[in-house]
Amino acid sequence: MFVVYILYSYSLKKFYTGFTADLKQRMMFHNTGMNHFTKKGVPWKIIKTFEFPNKSSAMQLEQQIKKNSSKRYLERNNIDYSI
Repeated sequence: MFVVYILYSYSLKKFYTGFTADLKQRMMFHNTGMNHFTKKGVPWKIIKTFEFPNKSSAMQLEQQIKKNSSKRYLERNNIDYSI
């Protein structure tokens, strides 16, 4: 199973979207500064997750979200998120 996730950093006031097969391990990378792009925003909070049975579907949604921005995607699809 693959997961597309949307994170939020309170310190940066920014969203981050990605996908993974192991969300627990990926969050460890994000929140310990091991990921170059997200290390300045520690700690990151999971805002929303979407599960998919295959990698290609997860990648497709990730690209769709990134193309429109995470916040805009959540708002346009009436997805409740609390930050």
